[in-house]
Amino acid sequence: MRRHFISHTMGAVALLTLGSLPASAADVAAGKAKAEICAGCHGDNGISQTDNIPSIAGQPDQFIQWQLVFFRAGSRKNEQMQPIVEEINNEDIRNLGAYFASLAPPKGAEDNDPDLSKKGAQAAAGRRCASCHLDNFAGTKAVARLAGQREEYLVKALHDYKTSQRVGGGGAAMADVAYSLSEEEITALAHYLAHLQ
Repeated sequence: MRRHFISHTMGAVALLTLGSLPASAADVAAGKAKAEICAGCHGDNGISQTDNIPSIAGQPDQFIQWQLVFFRAGSRKNEQMQPIVEEINNEDIRNLGAYFASLAPPKGAEDNDPDLSKKGAQAAAGRRCASCHLDNFAGTKAVARLAGQREEYLVKALHDYKTSQRVGGGGAAMADVAYSLSEEEITALAHYLAHLQ
C-alpha cells in the first residue's frame, strides 16, 4: 500500500512538472543536438545495439518526456540515467521527446521461432496489451512502443514490473498485468513483440 502511495505521489509530482512546461513548440534540431549524449547507450538514431538498453527511436513523444521526468524526479532509477537527467531542463525534455518521436522505429528481426511468437500473441491478447499499447503495439501518447524493441530488454522490463522494481507512469497497471505472468509467458511475449515489423 505504501509503495503504491509513493508511486502515485511521485506520479502527481511528475504530472505537475510536465504540466508546468511552457507551451512553445519543441525544437527537433535542438533535440538532435542534445541527443548526442544518448547515443553512447541507446545507439545512433536511438536504435540500441546494447543488451538491456532499450531502443528509443520512434517512441511516442509524451512517453519519452514522461520517462525523463520520472528519472529526473527520482521515481524511476537508473545509475546511468541519473547524472544525465540532472543536466537537462524542461525545454531539453520537450526537444528530446520530439526528436526521438521523429525517428524511424527499429524493425523487428526475422522471426526464428514462430511458435513462440504465437504463444506471445496469445498472451498479449489474453492480457489485453493492445488496449493501451494499440493493436500494432506502436504505443501512443505516454504509452510505450513495444513493436521491434530489444527482446532481452522486454524480458527485463516485464520482470521489473512483476517484482515492483519499476515504478512511475503506468507502473500500477503494468504491475497488475505482469504480476500474473509466468516465466514462459514473459519469454513468449518478449519474443513476439520484439519480432513485430
